Amino acid sequence: MNYSEVLDFLYSALPMYQKVGKPAFKKDLSNTRALCKQLGNPEQKFKSIHVAGTNGKGSTSHMLAAVFQANGYKVGLYTSPHLKDFRERIKINGEMMPEEKVVGFVMKNRDFIDELKPSFFEMTVGLAFQHFAEEAVDVAIIETGLGGRLDSTNVITPEISIITNIGFDHMDMLGDTREAIAREKAGIIKPGVPVVVGESHPETDHVFRATAIDQGSDIFFSQAYQEVLTELWETDLGNPYQKANLTTAMSAVFVLKNLLNWPLDRDKSREGLKNVVKLTNFKGRWQKLNDKPLTICDTGHNKEAFEYIVPALEGLSSGRLFMVLGFVKEKKVSEILSMLPQNAYLIFCQAKIPRAFPLDELKAVVNQHGLGAEYISDVNEAVDWANTLAKPEDVIFVGGSTFVVAEIENL
Repeated sequence: MNYSEVLDFLYSALPMYQKVGKPAFKKDLSNTRALCKQLGNPEQKFKSIHVAGTNGKGSTSHMLAAVFQANGYKVGLYTSPHLKDFRERIKINGEMMPEEKVVGFVMKNRDFIDELKPSFFEMTVGLAFQHFAEEAVDVAIIETGLGGRLDSTNVITPEISIITNIGFDHMDMLGDTREAIAREKAGIIKPGVPVVVGESHPETDHVFRATAIDQGSDIFFSQAYQEVLTELWETDLGNPYQKANLTTAMSAVFVLKNLLNWPLDRDKSREGLKNVVKLTNFKGRWQKLNDKPLTICDTGHNKEAFEYIVPALEGLSSGRLFMVLGFVKEKKVSEILSMLPQNAYLIFCQAKIPRAFPLDELKAVVNQHGLGAEYISDVNEAVDWANTLAKPEDVIFVGGSTFVVAEIENL
């Protein structure tokens, strides 16, 4: 099998959350543990940092990776989903896992994969962990996929656990209250391992405190230090919610350096934060695609993300705002639609995945909100249409779903 054939096998043979949604989510860690055992338990052969949360976990993970890289560490980074290339999920010092290693892993373990039938995500976790172990990384930043307690990544014992925030996402699997969702995310807190919580909230703080006490873990709430930390540090990630993520990441660095004695130089860490995109090849978060008109894409896809995105867009220009948006079926689309500016020119599209919110159904919801809009299925055709209408001083935003951003041609 070549690399293309291996990808076809993985996408077709293993249930993939991005394509099928809930059926790909396993309710226990037995498959991941079985796969790791088959691989010689690679998750025990490198140090790690575990990052969970509703929003911001990807950005926080990339910030931490950049800080460690700038300090001279060999850094593994596991994130999901990918935008253009499957191997974006598994990087070392910003370099994607080589194609031949993906092929070698699948060929060597094909019989076991056929027998176990893990999910796409479970298999990818095993692949990443083996790659990091074989390449002897100094530390790996591991982002959860969904939740925490039952997430396939939750077989590691990290140096520190990080929970960025709690919002209403994936409620069909994680619970319908902040408290219930927090309990799932708190499942990454391990005995004696410090935990940093990014965002304080009266409905969730007690959950994290209680879990930390149960596990004998020190707990740090970083939001209390946001004003101080964001005066001291800055990052090249421009999206409007990075202030909170920056605070979370630097609180984790503080704990690693001062509580766990990791050598992390202040000036080198500062340089890392200023060069996150260059060091980690980060894409899709408040990424500028064009100057005139200013065109920005962002993978934020829920109410909490749009609470930051909309005000930031309105503050960018006195010109007109064009929004090219598409969603997936499980999202509370009505909540996002109610937040959109009344004077924005809306163009709705549909990503080419089974979970995409169909345009005919979306049109009915949009009409209920009294919004005027156009409907162009293809993402790039929708962006082209916005460009024909927009003046140089206008702003075009593309988002609503990771999968909409992933289909942008010039990303």
